[in-house]
Amino acid sequence: MEGELRHEMGYSSVMTENRLTHAAFPPIFALATGLAGSMGRAAIAVLRVSGAGSREILHELCGGILPPARQASLRRLQHDGEVLDEALVLWFPGPRSYTGEDSFELHCHAGPAVIDAVSLALVALGARPAEAGEFTRRAVQAGRMDLVQAEAVADLVEAESAAQRRQALAQADGALSRLYDRWAERLKILLARQEALIDFPDDEVPDRVAAGLETERAALAAEMRAHLDDRRGELVRRGVTVVIAGAPNAGKSSLLNALAGYEAAIVTRRAGTTRDPVMVDWVLDGVKLRLIDTAGLRETEDEIEAEGIRRAMFHVKHADIVIHLFDDDVPALSFPGALLVRNKTDLAPAPSGVLGISAVTGDGIEALREALRDRLRHLTAGSGAPLTRARHRAGIGEAAAHLEQAGTLDWPELRGEEMRLAMRALGRLTGKVEVEAVLDVVFGEFCIGK
Repeated sequence: MEGELRHEMGYSSVMTENRLTHAAFPPIFALATGLAGSMGRAAIAVLRVSGAGSREILHELCGGILPPARQASLRRLQHDGEVLDEALVLWFPGPRSYTGEDSFELHCHAGPAVIDAVSLALVALGARPAEAGEFTRRAVQAGRMDLVQAEAVADLVEAESAAQRRQALAQADGALSRLYDRWAERLKILLARQEALIDFPDDEVPDRVAAGLETERAALAAEMRAHLDDRRGELVRRGVTVVIAGAPNAGKSSLLNALAGYEAAIVTRRAGTTRDPVMVDWVLDGVKLRLIDTAGLRETEDEIEAEGIRRAMFHVKHADIVIHLFDDDVPALSFPGALLVRNKTDLAPAPSGVLGISAVTGDGIEALREALRDRLRHLTAGSGAPLTRARHRAGIGEAAAHLEQAGTLDWPELRGEEMRLAMRALGRLTGKVEVEAVLDVVFGEFCIGK
């Protein structure tokens, strides 16, 4: 059965303590495919329906004949004696569905009139339009996945790079959840041992129990802190920020255009042309980057240019990688850890030990890309499941803090209370406890239909 669920969902199923009955949820529907845009109309539109009463709705739409479960069937959709469309229909009886409820999909022709007609029929038959993230929210409430996996679904929908896709798939498959569940299990054992110290006299509990408890508590807190120090997941999810900084007319905008592959920034001979930062999203070796061209750094009396320089320094301060570009002598101003690059090597060679490029001719650009690849590997490579969101960071940080506080207390009752609070913080993270308190926050960023 577990294998069937895994195949059906595409990732592991994690049961939660907040499982609700399916009967509590009325049917909802949403367009699961995007609307036609600048690329023209699509041929097929997919409407998803889920909830109590879905069977009856599909039975009515298909003219009184329910299609076989989990088989694509061609059906003529009808309502009130009118044919709405000829569509492929997929019927998923619960609990083996994405939400755990009775669900179905209608693969209709994508014309707006068809979508409108089918949507109106669904409303007439008792379904309502879904809210953002409502399908996945129901899956969490039914125990089909936990909150960490649900967030991975949103990340997978938004993935723009191969690294983001791989990370989201691993998290959706439960990589992070399994780590947090292992921590929760270890913490449960620690708490049981701590309760033994409370319930029994000192002479009935061997000293090695207390010593082992303290060793394991410290080790678990240290693992959590190491997890918090690993920022790979957050970098991959949001993208690595690369800031190009340097003096006016050093060629920063030309370099941005050369790396981006198109004219993203205005290039002139006039110093101070770039005042507001110019940002370009770029993917290098499967990792999303945000390139930022900044105002030239120099002393100035111009109020507007001075504001541009202030913003440039802000971006340098918060960058993951800084490319410090110069075109003359090595600059006196330095940024710790910056990649020092000499531009305009078509006019003069780069000093020894400094990467040289010509943003105009393209010489050295590939070497610069390779240097960026090295920095990216350093920032994003590693093993294990890194945390990906601020919510995870807050939850693990709270759990670690309670464990560390427990180590400072003498009374076993107080130590036990700190461990219980750590357990609660982990439980909120995955949705094992107090799930309703965080559902609105988690699913508020989801798209309609997911």
